[in-house]
Amino acid sequence: MSTAATLDAPPATNPDAAAPGRLRRVRGATAAAAEWLFGVATLFLGLAVLGSVPVGQFLVLGYALEVCGRVARSGRLRDGFIGVRTFARLGGVAAGCVLLWLPLYGVSIFAENAAIIDPFGPAARQWRLALSVLAFLYTLHVAGALLRGARLRDFFRPLNALWFVRHGLRGGLYADARDRLWAFAASLRLPYYFWLGLRGFVGAFLWLALPLVLLGQGHRHPALGLLGGALLAVVVLYLPFLQARFARDNRLRAYRELRPVREEYRRAPLAFALALVVHLLAAVPLYLLKIEAIPRDLIFLEGVVFLAFILPGRFLGGWAYSRPGRRATPRHWTIRWAGRLVMLPAVGVYVLVVFVSQHIGWQGISSLYQQHAFLLPVPFVNLNG
Repeated sequence: MSTAATLDAPPATNPDAAAPGRLRRVRGATAAAAEWLFGVATLFLGLAVLGSVPVGQFLVLGYALEVCGRVARSGRLRDGFIGVRTFARLGGVAAGCVLLWLPLYGVSIFAENAAIIDPFGPAARQWRLALSVLAFLYTLHVAGALLRGARLRDFFRPLNALWFVRHGLRGGLYADARDRLWAFAASLRLPYYFWLGLRGFVGAFLWLALPLVLLGQGHRHPALGLLGGALLAVVVLYLPFLQARFARDNRLRAYRELRPVREEYRRAPLAFALALVVHLLAAVPLYLLKIEAIPRDLIFLEGVVFLAFILPGRFLGGWAYSRPGRRATPRHWTIRWAGRLVMLPAVGVYVLVVFVSQHIGWQGISSLYQQHAFLLPVPFVNLNG
């Protein structure tokens, strides 16, 4: 064989050498996917916890509107998963603290039993001493894990307490911890989400107030109830997309821009219809949870259910509002009317359920104003539970 042919031949590949590289990529992708799923679960639970606090409910609404706005701007559903990696880190911190706290909890049980049997005996003193020492080491170990990266694996490093003491003696540890905590708190953008949620609440409530007031008078004055139901049907046709426009542009004036919403519907009627149907019908089962007063201790679980039904509508609302930007001309009139024919039954079912809710819910007429599809996407706290 000639030298030229030898030089032109492709280099030989070693399958055994390539396999570890592929294995590392698969392992890395699996770990990243697991972290993302864990972050979604932690984010969901965190929003449910915020939903059990009155002020936190506006943060939850602000987050839901930001989800809708980001998807509306980009057209990609994945952009709506905001802060997943951050909440994965927070979930890891919580899991690490709980797992390391279990031995401390076990020792506390023995110390309590010893104190009950012989409060001043040597066994009780030894268990109290062991509990105090273990609590002190636990505090140092967790502080070291938080400062070394706050990843789940950092909580299982064996010398965190020693590392914390050594770096504390060198100085500057307090300033470093303070700066990290401040940077993390600023990255959460809590004032932004609260302000967005508050304005989103006000804009939607102004649209809903008159129809709901008239609807609440339906049991006394049927004509007013019918008028309120008709007005509510008109409002809910537009309100999800007015909110999407507000979330996309971050302008309260967007709640007044009906004509642009109508023009955008003409360019994507089926997407708008799908988003509206999911948005309204997903909120219908939530009224069943308001038939009986739920104890205060279970408000967190109720918030989980509410968010599971409400957030998909926000994702779809943002996605639908991004579709008109991909088409310059309106769709054929048959498609536009097909979209309307799909939307009207869903609107009718929603208005009927809202009207009936005041008669079957434990809160009576006040339940009309808990429009979870448009206002706070979590239940109000039962202060009497």
